[in-house]
Amino acid sequence: MQLFGKRIFEQQQEKTARNVRGETGYRLRAVAVVMLTLAAGSPYGFAQQIGAGATGPDKAASELPAAPAPVLTEPLDLRQSKRDFSKPAGGFLGNPINAYLPTTIAKASFQNSVRLGDLVKNGKIYLSLSDALALALENNYDIAVSRYYMDLADLDLMRAHAGQFLQGSGATVNSLTQGGFSSSTVVGGGPGGATGGAATGSGGLTISASGAGPSPESYMDPALTAAIKYDRQITPVTSIFSGGTSTTKTYDFTYNQGFVTGTAFQVTYNNTAATNTNAIQSYSPLYNSSFNAQVTQHLLYGAGIWVNKRFVYQAENNRRITDSTFRQQILYTVNQVENIYWGLVNAYEDVQAKQQALEQSSKLSADNRKQLEIGTLAPLDVVNSDSAVASDKQALISSQNTLNYQQQIIKQAIARNLNDPTLVAAAVIPTDRVSIEQIPEEKQPVDELVQQAFKNSPVLEQAVLALKNDEISVRGAKNGLLPTVDVYGYLGGAGAAGAQNPNCKSSPFGCSPSTGGYGTAFSDAYNNSSPDKGFGFNVTIPIRNRTAQAEQAAALIQYRQAELKLEQLYTQIRMNVVNAQFALTSDRAQVQAAIATHDYAQQSLDAEVKKLRLGASTTASVLLQQKNLANGQNSLLAAQAAYARDRAGLYQTLASTLEHYGINLQEAVTGEVTAAPVVPGLTPAKGGNEPTVTPPAAQ
Repeated sequence: MQLFGKRIFEQQQEKTARNVRGETGYRLRAVAVVMLTLAAGSPYGFAQQIGAGATGPDKAASELPAAPAPVLTEPLDLRQSKRDFSKPAGGFLGNPINAYLPTTIAKASFQNSVRLGDLVKNGKIYLSLSDALALALENNYDIAVSRYYMDLADLDLMRAHAGQFLQGSGATVNSLTQGGFSSSTVVGGGPGGATGGAATGSGGLTISASGAGPSPESYMDPALTAAIKYDRQITPVTSIFSGGTSTTKTYDFTYNQGFVTGTAFQVTYNNTAATNTNAIQSYSPLYNSSFNAQVTQHLLYGAGIWVNKRFVYQAENNRRITDSTFRQQILYTVNQVENIYWGLVNAYEDVQAKQQALEQSSKLSADNRKQLEIGTLAPLDVVNSDSAVASDKQALISSQNTLNYQQQIIKQAIARNLNDPTLVAAAVIPTDRVSIEQIPEEKQPVDELVQQAFKNSPVLEQAVLALKNDEISVRGAKNGLLPTVDVYGYLGGAGAAGAQNPNCKSSPFGCSPSTGGYGTAFSDAYNNSSPDKGFGFNVTIPIRNRTAQAEQAAALIQYRQAELKLEQLYTQIRMNVVNAQFALTSDRAQVQAAIATHDYAQQSLDAEVKKLRLGASTTASVLLQQKNLANGQNSLLAAQAAYARDRAGLYQTLASTLEHYGINLQEAVTGEVTAAPVVPGLTPAKGGNEPTVTPPAAQ
């Protein structure tokens, strides 16, 4: 699978290289005469920087060795809002006024989902692991915050279509939910000590080199500018050529439109209407109208469709990275909630074990007191048994406190409103227990598991997409090395008309006849009676070009770093898979050993109690066996919890949790779960008395 991904990546790289060489050659041929002149007079040899045989730090990313790549999933196009924020509000067919109105975002809900209320029965929450995961998908704050990243990525895509620099969505794996991954509660792990499933994430979409190179043309967002002015001026009379009152009305309009080819189009339309009381002025009012249309085409710097759409390509990749990060968030939170659930199960059963130990030590203490009263037991034995009762009470109180805390931990992971009185007072009763039956992944060859992780890992997917963005940045920075060579052409016209100045009769120079009104001036501007047309070149050569060289080198260095980090991720994921499989095998053996130790301790205690009743043992021996049984119970609970956590960790490392549990990613996006996940490898809890969280009465 990895080799297949590498071949696909290499083919894409080769195609990109051909496009770059062909695109550069076309531009060079288009300005051959100009560039020959520039190169001959320049000591820096710009033509050498864009040659096909360039080497060293100026070598394009498309000519670099292909990095290994996983088989990427198809674009998921997850969207948490009904509106597509990658498109403007007005649109071509909608109300254009909407483009100038503020956007409203629906307020987030801070109420618990209905599912949680349905689980409360008789003041208790009987919670299965399946229900816990469904509630987390509906209510968990980390997931709720992560949903907004997709809208932010869409908004960045809309910015890219407008030719603006990218801001990034900031998508990362949130981990503010407490519990689940504490080293003090997790037991087990493989040879490396890891339990698998840590949230590594993309760390946000920080694109430091994406802006290198020319700014794209705003080909999707043209601009219309209007300048309307009214001016009235009274000038003191100092001669027959000056003085009087003048009124000027100006109506100027400018339209700017960019094109994806690196073309800029501008139309200006200017109009003035002026009146003047000075007799020297022939016309009052005087109408002037003119227009000018100019087309400018970049030939080197900023030329070409790819250069002007590169931000769009990066924004599309970032959108996929955001989708992948959300999938990683679901994997992380589901694994975290499952770990919290098994921590609750551990605390629940620990309280049961501590209650049983207290009952046994209390019964032994009561029997010893009876024997002391009839004189068949020494007072020291009674003191010893009473001390054991006090110690068991303290252990039970500590275990009850832990259970209370674990109940609060799981509530904050699966609920939004912890102030609900019904929820606060309800005890959480876990109804599932882990089965230690061997899962297929334990005996599957490691190489197959590694390839599965390579294919499904959202971390690898994000790294490959980030590498593609870095390649785009390198190509954009390379274009930024070129000098600016623009060709432009323009066409315009002007017209003038006016009425005879009423004050012209006193003028010694005579009066001009009226030539018409504004309509005449407007018509003359467009009838080619006074044309203004031409073409030309604009050439800008940055001497030494140090800024562009620094940007291009920095972009290429970041690309090299991304190559190394991607390869390092492959190694890291391989080690995580190997370690997770070893951890699960080790945990199974630990559970089986703990079961044998617990059974032996139980049988030893039963035998020692019988011997005590027959007078063949002592209180100290019975208490020792009770302590051994308590230690065996603790070891068994810890081993079972470690196995459950490491099994969930293996699924997360393989990025197969959603598949194994039947979690619908689209439902996770909306937060409306129609069917609860189905978690395999579980058994129902055995019937029995539920443990109490009321502390035992002080003796």
